[in-house]
Amino acid sequence: MSELRPLTTVIDQPLVHFGREICGSLTDGLRREWLVTNGLGSYASGTLAGVNTRSYHGLLVAALNPPVVRTVLVGGLVEWVTYAGHRYSLSASEYIDGTIDPQGYRYLQAFALEGMLPVWTFALGDALLERRIWMDHGTSTTRILYRSLHSGSDMQIEITPLVTYRGFHSLSSGEGWEPGVEATSQQKATIHAFDGATPFALLASDGEFIPGGTWWWNFKYRAETERGLNDHGDLYAPGRFSMRLPSGGRFALTLTTDINEQPQVDAAYAAVHERQRQLLRTAGVESAHRVVQQLTLAADQFIVHRQDVVTSGPGSDIPPATSEPNKTVIAGYHWFNDWGRDTMIALRGLTLGAGRPKDAANILRSFARYVQNGLLPNNFPDRSGVIPGYNTADATLWYVIALHSYARATNDATLVDELLPVLKDIVAWHIRGTLYHIGVDPKDDLLHAGEPGVQLTWMDAKVGDLVVTPRIGKPVEINALWYNTLRILAEFLAARGDQAAAAEYEARSDRVRASFLARFRRPDHPYLADVVDGPSGDDFTLRPNQIFAVSLPFPLLQGSEAASVVDEVGRLLLTSYGLRSLSPDDPSYRGTYYGNQYQRDTSYHQGPVWTWLIGAFAEAHYRAYGDPQAALDLLAPCEDHLRDAGLGTVSEILEGDPPHLPKGCIAQAWGVAEVLRMWRQLDLEASASYESTDGTQPASADRVAAR
Repeated sequence: MSELRPLTTVIDQPLVHFGREICGSLTDGLRREWLVTNGLGSYASGTLAGVNTRSYHGLLVAALNPPVVRTVLVGGLVEWVTYAGHRYSLSASEYIDGTIDPQGYRYLQAFALEGMLPVWTFALGDALLERRIWMDHGTSTTRILYRSLHSGSDMQIEITPLVTYRGFHSLSSGEGWEPGVEATSQQKATIHAFDGATPFALLASDGEFIPGGTWWWNFKYRAETERGLNDHGDLYAPGRFSMRLPSGGRFALTLTTDINEQPQVDAAYAAVHERQRQLLRTAGVESAHRVVQQLTLAADQFIVHRQDVVTSGPGSDIPPATSEPNKTVIAGYHWFNDWGRDTMIALRGLTLGAGRPKDAANILRSFARYVQNGLLPNNFPDRSGVIPGYNTADATLWYVIALHSYARATNDATLVDELLPVLKDIVAWHIRGTLYHIGVDPKDDLLHAGEPGVQLTWMDAKVGDLVVTPRIGKPVEINALWYNTLRILAEFLAARGDQAAAAEYEARSDRVRASFLARFRRPDHPYLADVVDGPSGDDFTLRPNQIFAVSLPFPLLQGSEAASVVDEVGRLLLTSYGLRSLSPDDPSYRGTYYGNQYQRDTSYHQGPVWTWLIGAFAEAHYRAYGDPQAALDLLAPCEDHLRDAGLGTVSEILEGDPPHLPKGCIAQAWGVAEVLRMWRQLDLEASASYESTDGTQPASADRVAAR
């Protein structure tokens, strides 16, 4: 019997790979960014070309109170290789006068992501040198592995680490201070930035550390220039590592907050690769389309541990189900922390779509402990000891959607039983009214939300006292979520034999539906109102929020009415990677996204394309037309996007005008989650459709490639 060939995955045959056509171009190399994470909120990230363009870039950005207090400890490396009488650089930096020196990207022959792990291959004369970067899961430890693939003689490698100690939101000067450096062994240096700072270590697997501290001044971070922020800072060189690398040899540098760490690089490398393979096995996607595999690995970057926040509420006494730490979801890299809304929207794709129901249960249970006044937290601040904010009208309702999806996927009645009192409390608070004028209007049973100066929906940009899209009144997606919340609670209660209570919630949901259809539709508009009963009356601005009236588990629109909304949203808002936040026909539309914080935030929901909305649109399209392949076709361009901006992942937003340049966060949880969730769901539906029509089932990759 012939031996079975191992499954080929994006780890073995990368979906993201480039040759000199991209690697040799500074513009293309700066546009593309890589990211590795550790499950605690720490990360390492930079550009393909090696130039740090953001304050957030660095090789060790450690979450000192997971997942927050993220602090840049190692900004980068200056890498030189001497071979056959020539000196080559592997690194690149930009200075305040625009000079880029050195220019290591010129020697970059190839770049690839093995799963989510970046690999560079440099051509140095007739020699090939490979560099890999990853983080150990569960510790703030970054590894950089150099491997000589071929050389006619030994290489001499010299690496100068550039360290600092600053919050990742801003840059800092070297004036007036100098980190302490302790050469604790021939191959190790420990950095003590100042009294009370977390120490961190730099370790080499071979060679020697040569002390010699000095400041390197005036690095430029061009993305901060574009954002209207301080764009230059300084880094400290505590010394350099030097070693000889024979042909076929390897050398590793370890950067870690565990100052007792030993450089066991082989074991660490095997562990990180095995963990990626295990994620694919757990999700059952080893033979799935490469996009599904890539997004399954990308999803893992957002699920992190959280130190508990002390609070009180109906769920505050819910104990953890296991001894595992509480888990949460980082909304986006680089700068977002964990947000209630983003977590609940992303939960279905990041956990259930990736075969991780235990993580889903952990997150649902953890967040239940923070419910107060019937509301889930909007966000957890990016620092310790601060109470979460509760200014959200939708996070709590998305929580109910997430629990419903979990229950259907797992049949876990125990968790629903445990959380049912929290759900009842949530609905009771919404009926009688809670913070920020969130409450049911007794005249029509629709949910009202909002007060001046407070942003409550996902369109939440605020600059100073200016709420850019206040949407005070009865927003369309809030009421679609409210209707679904009532239907879900009725379903849960009926399944537990409480028919009387179930009937009460069912009757209320019927009244909500009748009012919704009466208020949000108008004969002279083929689409729904965005908000009714606002300060200026009903708002029929064409925005994407109405798509949830079709896409949620209990749709408010069906048949031709659903198709009309899908068609109108598709005609004016649909792009290759998501939906515009405002119609280009609207006078307030902004087709580009750039400038200082005021310029960016006032444009944020006034035209930019939001990637997470493509999932809801594809789901609504399938609901309206019943064609899973046509809906899956809508997601196909996302494969190309995985090779741009944040490599192997999904951007937060893109410009509304073609060619839709990526903007915002390079990796956004709900963007990854929604593409993954709907790709897998529609692929299953398309498979069933093929089987029912001709009895055959082409492979997922064949169906998608055929598009």
